[in-house]
Amino acid sequence: MKKADDPRHLKREKAVRSLFEWSFGQINQARHPLSRQILKHHQKIDSKITEHASEWPLEQINKVDLAILRLAIYELVIKPEQPPKVVIDEAVELGKKYGSEKSSSFINGVLGSILKKNGSEKN
Repeated sequence: MKKADDPRHLKREKAVRSLFEWSFGQINQARHPLSRQILKHHQKIDSKITEHASEWPLEQINKVDLAILRLAIYELVIKPEQPPKVVIDEAVELGKKYGSEKSSSFINGVLGSILKKNGSEKN
């Protein structure tokens, strides 16, 4: 069972906060190193979000949910070092902690759709 003080969890929380700040356009570059890596790929990541949450334009997605999705998609698609189940579970937990009442199910649905499509592309 993961703990709230797990260094990987804390790193993800800091990255989400930094991505959230960046989404308001008040800073040109994200503060956290992981966020900077994610933002190098944000166009590819955002196209995945647009493809798998087609009923929600990016501008209408809650900025916290968007930050969490960007982090998770980076970990699933761009730099897949962790098992997908771990990445999705962590994203859902971040959604429960920082998002709205429906964030965790929205995040889970988008990431599940991406994982399903990526799995079928590999076969």
